[in-house]
Amino acid sequence: MASNLLKENEYKTTRCILAGIIKNEQDEESLEELELLAKTAGAEVVAKATQKKASIDPAYYIGKGKAHEIAEVAKTLEVNAVIFDDDLTPVQVRNLENLLELQIIDRTTLILDIFAQRAKSREGKIQVELAQLQHLLPRLTGKGIELSRFGGGIGTRGPGETKLETDKRHIKRRIVHLKKELEKIQKSRSLIRKARKFPVICLVGYTNAGKSTLMNTLTKANVSNKDRLFDTLDTTTRLLLLPDGRKALLSDTVGFIRKLPHEIVEAFKATLEEVRDADLLLIVADYSSKNFETEIETVFKVLKEIGAESKPKVLALNKVDKYPTIPVNALNFENAVEISALYNKNLDKLLLKICEVLPKTRKRVEFLVPYDKLSIIDTIFENGLIFSKEYLENGIKISGEIEESIISKYEDYLM
Repeated sequence: MASNLLKENEYKTTRCILAGIIKNEQDEESLEELELLAKTAGAEVVAKATQKKASIDPAYYIGKGKAHEIAEVAKTLEVNAVIFDDDLTPVQVRNLENLLELQIIDRTTLILDIFAQRAKSREGKIQVELAQLQHLLPRLTGKGIELSRFGGGIGTRGPGETKLETDKRHIKRRIVHLKKELEKIQKSRSLIRKARKFPVICLVGYTNAGKSTLMNTLTKANVSNKDRLFDTLDTTTRLLLLPDGRKALLSDTVGFIRKLPHEIVEAFKATLEEVRDADLLLIVADYSSKNFETEIETVFKVLKEIGAESKPKVLALNKVDKYPTIPVNALNFENAVEISALYNKNLDKLLLKICEVLPKTRKRVEFLVPYDKLSIIDTIFENGLIFSKEYLENGIKISGEIEESIISKYEDYLM
């Protein structure tokens, strides 16, 4: 199976130039984000090369003249890689490598490399390897993709056997094997979801918006919450006690990003199903980000892609400790609450809003439990809000709001 991740210091530093096509302001923001991604992956960004074009060049992505300019700058600055702000076709990769004689990395390869560094669980490693292989397969074009000659670095590491010189037949076999492994995981997750007693709340949002910090503050989960992109990759689930007495499961999921690679969406189906099957989505947004609106739009776009756009939602406008005066109505979102997960600000209001929006999973019922079935009472108390308990001749009468899953399990004792 997948081998352990190699440490970053086992690779020589990747000195890189960032390259992108600028058509509008969002493309400029995307290039800024690409720089953060590159630094997150461990690269040293020494220059940026942009070109204003109405469309992408089919042969070189940027114009051939611009590519020659990059080649000259790369020699001067001793650069060993160029990172492009979009996916590249096999033809573009081959042409650029032949012209530049440098390691060519596209946006998806860069993101997958970060994922390869972050994956810790067996499931996470399988998903990352599958995404890497699916992205690599159509780009196996001989010399143009043999990056091992550069001595390692971004795009050449991974939790599995993603050797770039491996032939297509072996990669296809590996993809089939990994998909079967993920199918087993999906079936296991499905069984676990069906057995759950409590509603599920999924934390979703743009990467580095503060989801893990909020998770830790609400549940003492001790999830890694470093200030970096894609810090959390593996799903963590913890019990959350709500102010109205209900219990819910809070899940922290992988962060979203603009131009989220299709390979990641495809490979992370098992993880993203947690979002699609949730009872409520708690969207965490970095309210201090200058790209706040774009990031929110990206989150909703991804939710639509995975079929979760119609789920009940609460929006947590995080990091208001940095910008406490921004009006919440500027977003025109009815279930928004300004918070600071780091400083525990307004989390009580957030929990009350969750209670308001989270679909009701309890019903007002009365049970009559025989004295020889007293073990049932503990289960009822654990999964409901009890109003009264009365000792009768033929059993104990319990009145309260009980989870529907428990009601169906003990229908024989309903009054």
